[in-house]
Amino acid sequence: MTVKEVAEKLGLTVLTGEGEKEITGFYSCDLLSWVISHAKAGDMWVTVMNNINILAVASLVDVACIVIPEGVEIYDNLAERANEKGITILATELSAADVIIRSSDAVRGIDA
Repeated sequence: MTVKEVAEKLGLTVLTGEGEKEITGFYSCDLLSWVISHAKAGDMWVTVMNNINILAVASLVDVACIVIPEGVEIYDNLAERANEKGITILATELSAADVIIRSSDAVRGIDA
């Protein structure tokens, strides 16, 4: 299932990007060095981090998207750079745990 499809199904707000990548896994962590060494390409990465460094990590790992949970806002310069790099960022009021549980269910075809 694509990022865009999951976003539509769960009511996540697409802040940047097209959301065309396929989600193949899920990862939640705020320690960037840990994400680099443990997240996998195609993961939906959930983090409350909202600084420019998340874009470098997303590109390096090739995650499907970044989800910013719990109503954390992102800065305009982050959105601009994400669009330039083709990185999809989603936002939601849901907790990180709820994002992963509901997204995982959606990808597996389980109604949440």
